[in-house]
Amino acid sequence: MPITSVSKDTDDLTLTVVAEFPVPVRRLWDAYADPRLLERFWGPVEYPASFSRHDMFPGGESHYVMTGPEGDTSPGYWRFLSVDEGKGFEVEDGFCTEPGVPDTSMPAMRMTFAFEEVGDGSRVTTTTWFASLEDLEKLIGLGMDEGLKSAMGQMDAVLADLASYAAGSGTTVELLDDTHARVSRVVRGTVDQVWHAHHDPELMRRWMLGPDGWVMSTCDVATEVGDTYRYEWEQEDGSNGFGFTGELLEEQPPLRSVTTERMIGMDNEGVRNELTLRPVEGGTLVSTVMTFPSRELRDQILGTGMAEGMEISYARLEQDVLVPA
Repeated sequence: MPITSVSKDTDDLTLTVVAEFPVPVRRLWDAYADPRLLERFWGPVEYPASFSRHDMFPGGESHYVMTGPEGDTSPGYWRFLSVDEGKGFEVEDGFCTEPGVPDTSMPAMRMTFAFEEVGDGSRVTTTTWFASLEDLEKLIGLGMDEGLKSAMGQMDAVLADLASYAAGSGTTVELLDDTHARVSRVVRGTVDQVWHAHHDPELMRRWMLGPDGWVMSTCDVATEVGDTYRYEWEQEDGSNGFGFTGELLEEQPPLRSVTTERMIGMDNEGVRNELTLRPVEGGTLVSTVMTFPSRELRDQILGTGMAEGMEISYARLEQDVLVPA
């Protein structure tokens, strides 16, 4: 059992959980930085979490839903107040009425996560700060301390399986619910390098091609929020052209951008893409959460071989474009 202590202080209005693991700090940190790993332990065993957003930078947010054995759900959020890479982060933690919408009838808390080396491994100290004794007692009464212990108890298996999510493991697609999917890959390069490669037309024409034999015939990049982008491809002989267009909705270089996407010539509602970049061991974790208007369109788009094409493109990005970090 990784937990070494759980303590409640009614004077300081805190709940502190300390856990130690026989792994380097970097590996422990990445378990919180990578939503694919975080959702494998955040929440009690009976209430696993699914993260539809995870922006691990100051001012960023995380949105998650814990789902119980009877299908009951408990949405929550983190709002990142500070991030000290590899050492700690602080969030406002609270309940939601639906993903991304805080439930003002429930208490919000401040949580700090501190990481440090200890002996042959590492330690994470999670401290929750409550606004009042009433809030502390209410949330302890709802089983918050037991939930934290249950969550931390799952981490040994997660840390042992990090190789499945490391650089070189390829592109993964996860269905978050009927209308959300997450496409992820660790790319060998720095965050700045990977961001630049996603926004420089000259570089994009070199790697964002899918299978061999295709060229990017149009690469009009949106540079300001509200701008429209347009990307088109065709085979080397000029046949079978297709493309996508959309609007840049949000951008926080070099960590996050949000765009709409619609296939040129199609009248469907299109897709919303949330791209986030975060440093992890071995490179940069590139995650795109796709929001579809329906399950049918989700299955149709994912069934086109999109992930396979993205993997070919990301491999080309590593091999032909990025300078090793």
